[in-house]
Amino acid sequence: MKTKLISLILIAAGCFSFTLSNLTSSSTEKEVFEKKDKGITFFEGNWEEALEKAKEEDKLIFLDAYASWCGPCKLMAKNTFTDQKIGDYFNAHFINFKMDMEKDPQGPRLSKKLALSAYPSLFFIDKNESVVHSGIGYLQAEQLMELGQQAENK
Repeated sequence: MKTKLISLILIAAGCFSFTLSNLTSSSTEKEVFEKKDKGITFFEGNWEEALEKAKEEDKLIFLDAYASWCGPCKLMAKNTFTDQKIGDYFNAHFINFKMDMEKDPQGPRLSKKLALSAYPSLFFIDKNESVVHSGIGYLQAEQLMELGQQAENK
C-alpha cells in the first residue's frame, strides 16, 4: 500500500513539474513572439479600407509593394520591419499596408498607376492615392527611417 501511495505521489509530482515547465516555456515563447511583434503593424483590411482610414486619420499610407518570390522583400520583412524604432515611428505616423502586387486584387491596377519597376518598392501615398514619396530596394532600418521622415516633410 505504501509503495502504491509513494508511486502515485511521484507520478503526480512529475506531472506537476511537466505542466509547470510547459507553462514557463509557453511564457518564454510568448515573450519572444511579442518582441518580434514590436515592429511595423500592417493594416489588415483591404486597400479601400486603408484609404478610408488614411482620410479619417489624416495620414499617409506607407505601402510595402512586394512579391512573394522576392528575396530582398523577405529580408526587409524579417530584418527592417521588425525593428522597434521603425515600428514606433511608422505606427504613429502612417497607415502601414503590405501588398503582394502580383496576387492582391488591387495589385495590377496599382502597379500600373504607381509605375512599379522593382521589388521591393516602398510608397508613401496620400488619401487620394497619389504618391508623395517613394523608395526602391532593400533598406536597413536607418535608411527606412530616413525615407519615412522625408515623406512626412513633403
